[in-house]
Amino acid sequence: MFQVLLLFTVVLVVCVLKQTLFKRSKCRGNIPMAGKTVIITGGNTGIGKATALHLAKRGARVILACRNRNKAQAAITDIQQETGSTDMTYMHLDLASLKSVHCFCEQFLRTGSRLDLLINNAGLVGDGRTDDGFGMEFGVNHLGHFLLTSLLLERLKEAGGGRVVTVSSMAHRWGHIDFEVLAENKHLGTGSFSWQFFRAYCNSKLCNVLFTHELAKRLRGSDVTCYSVHPGIVRTELSRHVSLWQKVFIEPVAQFLFLDPEAGAQTTLHCCLQEGLEPLSGHYFSCCSVQEVAASARDDAVAQKLWEVSEALCGLS
Repeated sequence: MFQVLLLFTVVLVVCVLKQTLFKRSKCRGNIPMAGKTVIITGGNTGIGKATALHLAKRGARVILACRNRNKAQAAITDIQQETGSTDMTYMHLDLASLKSVHCFCEQFLRTGSRLDLLINNAGLVGDGRTDDGFGMEFGVNHLGHFLLTSLLLERLKEAGGGRVVTVSSMAHRWGHIDFEVLAENKHLGTGSFSWQFFRAYCNSKLCNVLFTHELAKRLRGSDVTCYSVHPGIVRTELSRHVSLWQKVFIEPVAQFLFLDPEAGAQTTLHCCLQEGLEPLSGHYFSCCSVQEVAASARDDAVAQKLWEVSEALCGLS
């Protein structure tokens, strides 16, 4: 009897989880993409690759902005074989280097290409420092994308109706931004233990939501809009930098419960392709619909200060 009760409880918990934390959704948006140009950071794997595939299938010109050329070229080959697209390009971008971000933008802007969608998708969990001495998670997940977006905004405005989609996480709810720590140590959390990784990750994801909140305010009067996204809890290479024992713990759970990248890409695609989202610029989406954010993620003063501090750290002010 005990075994039956235990089995029933486990099944019930799994069913509840699949309808809450691991709920699936489907993008229904159908904005035409033929002739439009998309930049996706980290588009060589996981959610980014799934997003790139869908947009290529719809006729978009897709630029994979990635650090690893071989992985990007392999992803392009896979996507081309599946979609028949002949308009996919790799461009080198290392978000852990502000110099690399500048070089990427200079190269792209020199081409004279239009830009319709900027998808800030890349992210990581891990320790260490960027080339500029910032904490890796803060530097890659937020600051590199902040600079990239800032340098490409005018090109987005030129195309008319451009969108910026930034992949954040429900983990922003546990984030906190300590500007004193950031000023003193150039990070928002670091360390070698899993809880330190997670804390720093939450802080960087809060930065993503606040960045989108402030960006929307600064874009008022233009026809460029922006959105932040929780893709769901997805099986990706996000945790490739964590220790072996952590992977041993995470992998079995991930294989059983986590969404696949195809499902994880749906909310990003919704914010790229759904008609009529313009009045919702600056909002946070999950399961292809607007969701409430944590109070810390809608603090106007903190969002403005983060923007100003980020500008200074990137040398834009």
